This record gives sequence, C-alpha cells and structure tokens, in this order.
Amino acid sequence: MYISNIKMRNFRLLNDTVLDLKKDLSLLIGRNNSGKTSFLVLFEKFYNNGGFNYNDFSLSLRKKLNNINEDTDINEFSIRMVLEIEYNEEDNLDYLSEFILDLDPDVNTVKIAFECAIDKKNLLKDLINIDKNDVENYIMKNINRYLQESIYVFENDKDLENDGRHKLIKKDINVVKKIINFQIIHAKRNVSSSEENKIGKKILSSLTTKYFNSKNKSSNDLFGDINKLIIKMDNSLDATYENFFGTFLQKSKEFLDLKNLKVISNLQSKELLEYSSQVVYGFDNNHLPEHLNGLGFMNILYLLLQIEISKDNFHNDKKDINLLFIEEPEAHTHPQMQYIFAREIEKILKGINSLQTVITTHSSHIVSQCDFENIRYMKKKEDNDGFENTEIRNFHTALSEKYKSEEEFKFVKQYLTIQSAELFFANKIIFIEGTTEKMLLPYFINKFDKEMMAKDLSYIPLSSQNITILEVGANAKAFHAFLDFLEIKTLIITDIDTTRMVENEKGKERYNSCEVSQAQNTSNSTIKFYLKAPEGITSTLFVDWLKNLISGSLEDYSDSIKVVYQTEEKNYHGRSFEDAFININIETIKKKKDILQGLKNKGKIDVINDIYELTEKILDKKSDFASSLLYLSLADEEVEWEIPSYIRGGLSWIAK
Repeated sequence: MYISNIKMRNFRLLNDTVLDLKKDLSLLIGRNNSGKTSFLVLFEKFYNNGGFNYNDFSLSLRKKLNNINEDTDINEFSIRMVLEIEYNEEDNLDYLSEFILDLDPDVNTVKIAFECAIDKKNLLKDLINIDKNDVENYIMKNINRYLQESIYVFENDKDLENDGRHKLIKKDINVVKKIINFQIIHAKRNVSSSEENKIGKKILSSLTTKYFNSKNKSSNDLFGDINKLIIKMDNSLDATYENFFGTFLQKSKEFLDLKNLKVISNLQSKELLEYSSQVVYGFDNNHLPEHLNGLGFMNILYLLLQIEISKDNFHNDKKDINLLFIEEPEAHTHPQMQYIFAREIEKILKGINSLQTVITTHSSHIVSQCDFENIRYMKKKEDNDGFENTEIRNFHTALSEKYKSEEEFKFVKQYLTIQSAELFFANKIIFIEGTTEKMLLPYFINKFDKEMMAKDLSYIPLSSQNITILEVGANAKAFHAFLDFLEIKTLIITDIDTTRMVENEKGKERYNSCEVSQAQNTSNSTIKFYLKAPEGITSTLFVDWLKNLISGSLEDYSDSIKVVYQTEEKNYHGRSFEDAFININIETIKKKKDILQGLKNKGKIDVINDIYELTEKILDKKSDFASSLLYLSLADEEVEWEIPSYIRGGLSWIAK
C-alpha cells in the first residue's frame, strides 16, 4: 500500500499540480521559488490542522476572491490536496476499508480529498457592513475566519465538481491518521556552533536524550536502579529541605493557617535525565562540547538523529503508510558531506515497512548520487494571464519519451555527474567547446560586464547571475531533449568547423578542414542539428544552407536555445576560436610573442599575413596558449584582449 500521486490545487504556486510518488524515495528538485517548500507546508497544514490564510491562496485567485459575490462559484477557490492510494490483495485493509467505495476486485485505488473551502454565505453577510474600499483589506486580514477544512473520500474526479459533490463522503482526520503516519524534518534546523546562541547550543544533546527516552519509555527495568538511588536522594533532601525552608514554612503556616505545609523532594528519573546526556567529540578524555563543532557536522548529526526518531515513531505506530519529508538536507554542509549523505540515505531509510520518503534539495551533489528515476523536477510556468503555476515532472519518464536515441539518453544520464547536475538548478546555461573557451570565458564575461555596466546602470552582470557553464565538446547535440525538458535559456558556443572534399593518393574522397572561404561542409554535428542542416551535402538545399550558415542568417533552434560560432571580423572569417581570437588580437600577440606559451615557430608571426595559415603554423598546445593568454590579461597592465564578435553576441543574447 502506498500513495501513488498527490494532486494539489489553488495553494500558492501549486495552482494545478500533480506529483507522482515513488514507493520508496522521491527527490523533489527545482530552482529557487519553484514550490518545493509549499508542497511540504500544504501536506503539513492539512495533516496537522495548521490553518490556512489569505497568503496561501494562489495569486490567480485573489482578484476574483476580492470581488466575491452571490454568483461566485466558491468551489473554484477551494485549496485542495488529493491523495491516491494504491493497494493490493496482500495488504491489510482493516483501516483502509473505511475509504474503499468500489468493491470491484479490479479497482485497487482509493482517493482522499483534503479541502479548505470558503464559507461564502457568512463572508458575504459580513461584507455587507464593510465599505467597498475596505473589502479587499478585510478579506486579506479576516479570510481565515471563513475557512472550513474537510476530508472526503470519493470515486471519480468529477465528484469534486459542483454537480457531483453529493457523492462525496466526509471523513475525519483521525481516521486518516490510522492509515498514514506523517513526519517532517524542516530545513530550518535549530543547530548552532556559536557559544552565544543559547537556544541551539545543546540541541544535539537534548535530542539524544529525547531519542533515548522514546526508545525506552516502556522499560521500567532500565530505570530501576536509578529510581532506587533517587529514593535515597529524596529522603536525604527531605531532611535538608525541612531545615532550609523551616523559617519560611513557619511564617507561611501562620499566615495561611495551614498545618501540614512541607517542601519535599520529588525527583523523577526521566526528568532528571532530560538534559543529562551530552554530545562531545575529541580523543580519549580531551572532549569538546558540541557547539564547538562545525555547522555541517552538527546539521548531519541532527538530521540523522531526527531520521532515527522518525523511524522509531513509524516502527512503534505500525501504520499502513509511513511518510517522511526531509527538507534541504544539504543545509550548512559542504559538498563532500552532501555527497556522502546522498550515497548513504537509502541505506539509512531501510528497515521501515511502507516508508515513502520525499527529499527536497537544491544540491547538485545530492542529485548526482541519486537514481534519476527518483527525480521529480519542479518547473514554474506562466498561464495566458501571466500567473505562475508549478508543474512537477517525472524526470526519467519525461526525458526517455523525448529521446529517440537510447544511446544519447544513456550518455546524458551518465554525464550528469556532480558538476553537470547543476543544470537542474541553473537559471541559464552556457555550453562551450573545449578547454580554451573554459579558461577564457570568465575573463570575457568579466570584460563584457564592465563594458555593459559603464553604458547601462540597470544592467545585471552575467557574473552575478545563476549561470551554469559546462564544457561539452562536440556533444552539445545530445543534450537537446534535456534542454527542451528544462526549458532553460541556453547559449551554445561552438566552432564553425568548415571542411572541403579532397582525394587521397588512392583516389578516395574525404572532407578535410579548410578556410571558411573554401567551405563545402561543416564537421560540427551540433551546428547541423540545432540549425537544421538538410540531408545530402551536395544538394542545392544544403549548399544554400551552408551559405546562410556562413553569413549568420539561419534561424535559431528555439527561443530558448541559441548557437553561436565564428563570424567575419576585420576582413577575416575564423574557423575556430583560436584563429578568430588571433585575428582580432594579432598586434598584441606580436608584442607579447616571446612570453606567450603554447606557441611554436614564433618567428613566423611577423612574416605570415594569412591568419588561417598563421594559426596552423604557430599554434602548438591550445591549453598552454589559453592559460598564457589568461595570465597576461591578469598580470600585464598593457594587455587587454578583445572578445571575438560571435562570443560577444552570444553573451549579449543570454544577458537579456
């Protein structure tokens, strides 16, 4: 028995959202403000009667809510969460049978609706006495007084509509809690490494005691010896108290006319132990208190203890469905600890029957170590009226449907390592060709930002935006479905890679690299895919396409994906980054040739005027050349490299 999906409506960004849950672990990811926390809060509010308010209603509803009248269909405003529970003949249905409406043996789904509805009748009655100009403010401040929470079991989604609501069968939250045990570990964990923070100072120590007591709350034997000692302490303290409080008690008895007023000792073993355990670390007897530990260690220790306490709760309650929500386990932890947590979490969660865990995270390190079939990706989308709604997509299922090539899909899954898993959380993406661009792009971005900020005070620097830069080489094509899935603005910086047909000594034809002016083809599969090259290299369609490619007049792949490559600049059209860069920076290169690394035949720099030939003759090691260019830009005040126009154009596009 498990919850197969959760449907949410009208709650903040979750205006019309569905989450399909795994039987074991679901990883809920997405960029900031995509609704991850809202999902946890919604479930917690309904389960724990947390109460709703005006700010919980979707933005798209508020204008209508502020203009509520007799004709308003109040059902459209209800905040709702629907759980679909799947079961089979092997499950114990003692408690679930309360919710089973269809006795058809082929039907194995139960639907439970949690609803927060507005009492329109009473709200309209009270609004009569409110000035029209104050209605919006009144509703904003007082709507919680008119909210009614209910739980229903039903068969079909249409039963939730006005015409079918007579079929709804009302249930109590206590009946639901007989089936579902819900535990949540929030991100705002009260741990602190500061001596001054008295609240969070001993949170681990108090938590260990709580765990100890909860594990042994039914064990009298465990506390037996302690209780014997406490009785002796009580007797000793009674005599001490009688002497110490004697004068006070005598005055009190006279004043209140009481004869048997005493102060006695009443120690309780479990209360005495409440703060008796302490988390320390160090070696041998050289212990240090918990608050001197790093926040990362404290957070992980706290998290693991909370998980153990939750597991103990699940084990003792023995509910049919156990739900554990963990919010942002990466809080305060460095990447290595996030990596370890992600790798070990499934082992930690084992041992509890029917346990479904939902983890929300912003950590690419956690994502990279998890099974991609567990990923649920939250994405904000605007409707026709400009209001946002969060969609939750099954990453593995949705992506596998987009990829026609199993080989490409396999490559993308394997490529999403610790570094590239950042793509899930980026606002923008830049794919680059190789090591040279990887080294120099930060320099170009910094230079571009300075130029733009000097022109436009409202310009937001690229260096301050959430942009993931990845070196993908010639494999950018393989990411097309992934980029379509994420719908994130993506710039692909690549080389035009022009080629021309030649014959070898045996008369066999092949395409070799050549100057752009002699091009008959391009070897760049990324360009061919994203800019939609026609089939047949010798066809008229392809020849025309190649001309348009060279002139830069082809249409973009989509509004969110742009491919940039070398363009003509200073009367020369580069084929690669290196010759395009050398062309526009040739005078500075000539001045600094003796200290530039990665070059050979430096004497030819002043002799050869053809840039394509010059690049071929002098370039030795691209990575050394790029490293040397970067070093000079930072160390030599005379050096300020020009940005190739195609890169500048790409940065301008993604900056908008």
